[in-house]
Amino acid sequence: MLNATHPAQVAGLFYPSEPDALRMLIREMRKGARSDGGVAPKVVVAPHAGIIYSGSVAATAFGAWARRAEPPKRVVIFGPAHRVAFDGLAIHPSAAWGTPLGEAKVARDLHVRLAEARAASVDARPFAGEHSLEMHLVMLQAMLPAPFEIMPILVGDATPDQVAAALRLVWGGPETVIAISSDLSHFLEQANARAVDTDTARMIELLDVGSLEGRRACGYLPIGGALTLAAERDLRVSALHLATSADVGADASRVVGYGAFAMEYAASARLEEADRALLLSTAMASLAAAARRGGRTPTIAVDGRLPPTLSAMRGTFVTLTEDGRLRGCIGSPAPRMALIEDVVMNAVQAGFGDPRFDPLREAELDRLALDVSILSHPRPIPAGSEAQLVEALEPDRDGLILGKGRQRALFLPSVWRQVADGREFVRHLLRKAGLNAMIFPMGLEAHRFRVESFGAPFKQVAGADIAPVRIVEAGAH
Repeated sequence: MLNATHPAQVAGLFYPSEPDALRMLIREMRKGARSDGGVAPKVVVAPHAGIIYSGSVAATAFGAWARRAEPPKRVVIFGPAHRVAFDGLAIHPSAAWGTPLGEAKVARDLHVRLAEARAASVDARPFAGEHSLEMHLVMLQAMLPAPFEIMPILVGDATPDQVAAALRLVWGGPETVIAISSDLSHFLEQANARAVDTDTARMIELLDVGSLEGRRACGYLPIGGALTLAAERDLRVSALHLATSADVGADASRVVGYGAFAMEYAASARLEEADRALLLSTAMASLAAAARRGGRTPTIAVDGRLPPTLSAMRGTFVTLTEDGRLRGCIGSPAPRMALIEDVVMNAVQAGFGDPRFDPLREAELDRLALDVSILSHPRPIPAGSEAQLVEALEPDRDGLILGKGRQRALFLPSVWRQVADGREFVRHLLRKAGLNAMIFPMGLEAHRFRVESFGAPFKQVAGADIAPVRIVEAGAH
């Protein structure tokens, strides 16, 4: 039975114990937070160090929740254990958690669900002196505009699969959000830490659970569980803010890394309009530069800070149309490089490397329109028979990849506009892959994906300001 209140463990150590001083400090930290990204995340990863060191990065992660028209009613917090070793996951028996900013009630139904499913043990001992969950709570109490329930979960010697099992039990709907508590690299020299943390950020964006380890992130187990759910439920992951303790004056020879990450449903993910415009303008400027240089892909340089959503690892397709007719389409189903770089490469390849069309001529540019499709991570779907595959598809929303051995092909969701029948959609794609469409192939692999699509005519974006990006034409000196 839940009872009493779990008191603050690190007030006066990791943050001020006086409420007004704490609120003032968090207000200051929010001034250094980044607001770009435009995400509505279901899950965030945020650091848990002292607020003066990691508060701005944590505020970046929690900022989208603070800006929501309807604030979250429940926050589930997963954090790594630092003080006490134990097996599996643990939840505290208290009915509420207290901090200098007040009490937050524990979601009783989630607590019971976790305990009854034996997904977490009810044990107060690992929580003594622990900070990974409390640091998120005080930030959220200061930032969210309305009271909320919490479900703090401490992760000990566990596996990402165990964390994922608990996540499934507490996932909930729009009223529930999930915070994963983790710092990044520990006690490296500043330049080395930045390199390692950038590499770790790419692993997280690629949902690469197997490559994460404790040297990269102290919360690698809860992060791994969240990435397992991101792959399972089609979430798009973006690194929003990377920093170190040296950025606020700590010793640069021995820093701690911090990162803010957002995980949002791919089906509803959307870049901000300014980021879309910059992406389209850069792609068009690169295409024009390639047309002047015989189809050679230019290099893009960044002078200053690129919006984090444009440097995230993404798979993309670029479609060119001329007076409404297809003029080229090339893409990468799986993430391989930063979004803006992938779009530039695919734009040039669509203009000069699509074998179905002659290379683009500079005189055609004014008649072109360019569309970008940002793909979610492809997810496997059952394909034991044609009927099973067709039943699994959602017309107008699902893109599809079919393959057997080296024979593979892809349809973007836009193909549904020309082929509305699910069975014909599958058969056309089988033919595109060079497979027999009339006798359903045994051992066929099928993956679905969703896209965020947008575009513009060349005339609309030609000559637009693309700062901080700069086009370096191939062969130019």
